Amino acid sequence: MTDTPRISFEFFPPKTEEGRNKLYATREVLQAFDPDFFSVTYGAGGTTRDTTANIVTELRRDGISIAPHLSFGGDNEETVLGLLERYKESGVDRIVALRGDMPSGMGAVAQLVYANELVAFIRRHTGDHFHLEVAAYPEIHPESESYDDDIRYLKGKFDAGANSALTQYFYNPDAYFFFVDQCAKAGIDAPIVPGIMPITNFTNLARFSRNCGAEIPRWLRQRMESYRDPADIRKLGLEVVTDLCETLIDGGAPGLHFYTMNQVNPTAEILKALGVAEK
Repeated sequence: MTDTPRISFEFFPPKTEEGRNKLYATREVLQAFDPDFFSVTYGAGGTTRDTTANIVTELRRDGISIAPHLSFGGDNEETVLGLLERYKESGVDRIVALRGDMPSGMGAVAQLVYANELVAFIRRHTGDHFHLEVAAYPEIHPESESYDDDIRYLKGKFDAGANSALTQYFYNPDAYFFFVDQCAKAGIDAPIVPGIMPITNFTNLARFSRNCGAEIPRWLRQRMESYRDPADIRKLGLEVVTDLCETLIDGGAPGLHFYTMNQVNPTAEILKALGVAEK
């Protein structure tokens, strides 16, 4: 594959100076693949609000196209409006609008604002300035009551003014293609970009997948669990995820959104295997 549709990379805000330096080094390498944008996550309940905003504005000063994640969390409207204004002044023109999650202990003092409400809020106060990304779940959000409900919730985000969606990661391409077909039948015609999670540490991936509702196919789990050498796990992970990306793009996916975990090599190796040229 030489002509790849939209590519984007996701970071999380580091907690230490060492982590910050690593993120900037990772960004510099991945920038060579000419991504459409980088995104920066937002901790549960807005717990990384200031760190996220600082990373975003610093990257913008370097001329990087950047999309901060945003949710209400424990913040009021004035605080969120202040963030939106800061992003506008920094030249940010894309936001990933999420419901977000509450960290333990905050449930009694904060009310969840759903993503469709946040999208409507941003549109009401900033018009069409921001391209708004929202989340989609090909294998169903772990809190959804049904598959149809999940698609209905996604349509509500688009009806409120979202432009495109980024999916939770998955390893079964049929789940994505079926999901996109069902979305189209529900009247959703906006781009739904698959989220890609490289495989490096299978133990951590399995634990994280249980929490977020992402399914690891039985055959893949058994292969991974049979390996003892981390190098074998990484090699199989590279093969599996590269094949997944090829299948998705060949099947018409509008792009690839990589969950980098602030690591450069796993994502860069996949892109090189796909034949994506560096600048």
